[in-house]
Amino acid sequence: MFELKPDFEEVLERFEAWWSCEIVDRPLVSITYSKSWPEQLPHPQKAHASFRERWMDTAFVVERMVAEVSNTVYCADALPIKFPNLGPEVFSAFYGCPLEFSETTSWSEPIQEDWTPESVAKLQLDLDSVYSRKILELTDALLEAAKDRFIVGYTDLHPGGDAIAAFRDPQELCVDMIEYPMEVKALCERITDDFIEVYDLYHEKLSSAGMPSTTWLNATCRGKFHVPSNDFSCMISSRMFEEVFLPGIVRECRHMDRNIYHLDGPQALRYLDTLLATPEIHAIQWVPGAGQDHWSNWIEVYQRIQAAGKAFVFYAPVEDLDQVVEVLRPGGAWPVVSGVRDAEMAEAALKKIVAWR
Repeated sequence: MFELKPDFEEVLERFEAWWSCEIVDRPLVSITYSKSWPEQLPHPQKAHASFRERWMDTAFVVERMVAEVSNTVYCADALPIKFPNLGPEVFSAFYGCPLEFSETTSWSEPIQEDWTPESVAKLQLDLDSVYSRKILELTDALLEAAKDRFIVGYTDLHPGGDAIAAFRDPQELCVDMIEYPMEVKALCERITDDFIEVYDLYHEKLSSAGMPSTTWLNATCRGKFHVPSNDFSCMISSRMFEEVFLPGIVRECRHMDRNIYHLDGPQALRYLDTLLATPEIHAIQWVPGAGQDHWSNWIEVYQRIQAAGKAFVFYAPVEDLDQVVEVLRPGGAWPVVSGVRDAEMAEAALKKIVAWR
């Protein structure tokens, strides 16, 4: 189906089993390594007047992505995926938040002054905005470049609490959660409606082009796949999260076929039991944060996820695979293996996964 992943249908079967904490022929595992230097495509080189110009240069961005995906070997269940990307707050930019760009990421500037009805009413989804049109342009250009070679996913979307934090500013929203909780919840409900509209727009475009559902987190499924999240939740109480934001997250998830929750930061770990008790969430991506991200520091967390009957993804260096298979059960576990340098190392790593029982 895809030149860079000719066994995609087999991989899809393993993903379908993984979502249900089951195994088809072996556990799910992603292994990649770079092609040797003589085989690699050169990365495009071009001078830009600013970071913004670089990010918005569709031809340059797509050429760079094609080189990146072409220069990588995708072993086992790793998928060759590229997606249109203007940073993690692009959904808020669809409402008018200006974006500022650095070399590697972007961030938005707040636009909501207060909680008067007039200010809230100004927050309207604009699918004709410059950033919405650019995402669609990038999507079309990637689809043209892919040509049955690799997979194109949809952009990184953060609705709900993260979108409102971008509208308002996270520190201001912390105070708002005390003074205007019902107003925040009402806006979240409206934004969730908008998110579903935007998601379906991308899903229809990509599925019509023969693409499976995927995004920045390189999972997939038959049907609609989503990565719900709320990074802002680190700054509020569990009661606030469950009363104001969890209903919107559940609505997002009910619109999809499979969902993996992006749980980001030590302060968010207190929500794990709530998320595990939410039937609409099928898997967890736990991201501990810089300096705390070695998988072995969180074995008990992964075991809690497995005990609840949910799947999870985790990131482990190749030299740790012997320990991985000793302390975790394979059902529902998806290791993304780093540190593999060549085909021999990839084959040795895969043998350990095949023997994982």
